[in-house]
Amino acid sequence: MYMALRSSLSRRKNFLLVWVIAPLILLQGCIDMSPPYKTLPKNLENQVQMPGIPNVRAWGDVHSDSFQQSAIESLKQEKTASNGKLKPEIDILAISGGGADGAFGAGLLYGWTKTGHRPQFKLVTGISTGALMAPFAFLGAAYDEKLRKAYTCMSDKKIDKLHSRFALLLAFAGIRPLPSLASDKPLQELIAQLIDEKVLAEIALEHNKGRRLLVGTTQLNAQRLVIWDMGAIAASNSPDKLKLFRKILLASASLPIYFPPQNFTVEVVHHKYNEMHVDGGVEAQVMLFESILKPISQKNKLLEGRKIRLYVIRNKKVSPEFQSIKPEFKDIAIHAIDSIYKSQGTADLYRLYAFAKHDGLDYNLAYIPECFNVTKHSEFDNSYMYALFYRGVEMGRSEKWYKFPPGLET
Repeated sequence: MYMALRSSLSRRKNFLLVWVIAPLILLQGCIDMSPPYKTLPKNLENQVQMPGIPNVRAWGDVHSDSFQQSAIESLKQEKTASNGKLKPEIDILAISGGGADGAFGAGLLYGWTKTGHRPQFKLVTGISTGALMAPFAFLGAAYDEKLRKAYTCMSDKKIDKLHSRFALLLAFAGIRPLPSLASDKPLQELIAQLIDEKVLAEIALEHNKGRRLLVGTTQLNAQRLVIWDMGAIAASNSPDKLKLFRKILLASASLPIYFPPQNFTVEVVHHKYNEMHVDGGVEAQVMLFESILKPISQKNKLLEGRKIRLYVIRNKKVSPEFQSIKPEFKDIAIHAIDSIYKSQGTADLYRLYAFAKHDGLDYNLAYIPECFNVTKHSEFDNSYMYALFYRGVEMGRSEKWYKFPPGLET
């Protein structure tokens, strides 16, 4: 009897082990069967190109001959498109990161349209949430309603989906690695809804008229900002241009740890490599790519008598914000990252101001006012974003722009 009972328990034990361990082995096997990741070597960084679409990206920390040539070409395209009747102003818009606070910038653009004074921008740049709204800021008032719906109907469920506790447990145990706390599938679906073939075609059309749309991502291995010429991608003949366009926007908005990095296949002399890209805000909260703007900001026969105006939208408050934080990993991480981004963002505002003063650009800045005090109950709290959007609308209608970065005017 004892031996029979022992045999029965042994069989049950083996049965349980099979059911518990076998799935883990299979999961581990799935990881092993994934395509190999071949990191781009450091010594090849400056030779990298996108397969089939050359000269559509550049490092943000060094000069780019191809991007400077594109800037010069944009002036010629503008002259042709306008039949020689150039506008008296050149308007540039730079939109910062800020996550859910991007509702402010969306509202400001919406309200600005209502005044009838919102210009058509020759250059629009965007990072993170700014990258998501940049295509619509670039295309103009016709897309204001799409922008409004995107930022007033947004919610946590439409942006991310946290991995299950079981999946996270496997990751922490080293059994099934995960690149992030949450899946980016909802954000992918949102971007796919916002950016379709029609939007891409209209961006291509404006690019060929001499206007430029730039988006920033962070190449994580290199710790460098990558600037993408989104108009050139849209105007290319690549069959994968829509997929690439969407992926760049997703990468620019992918906060590391929370969202997974985006894997880009790149090429150097017919050899394929991989790059890992995350939120452009890791390297800069707002950008211009100043070195390629020299042909625009310095004397040029196509610039005589034209005023250059720079508008910067900072989708954050610039003053410190007290917050009661729970002694938990998630709350600590989010508030710490937010603090880093806030300080970095202020430094970026000063950098752009210095560039504007040196090269004669008219500097204009807007940011979330300190008096806006609606409480946010989750990262993408719909009520908070709705209120912030309409606060932005009020500021856009008032056309109030600061002429100095925060603190300098005092």
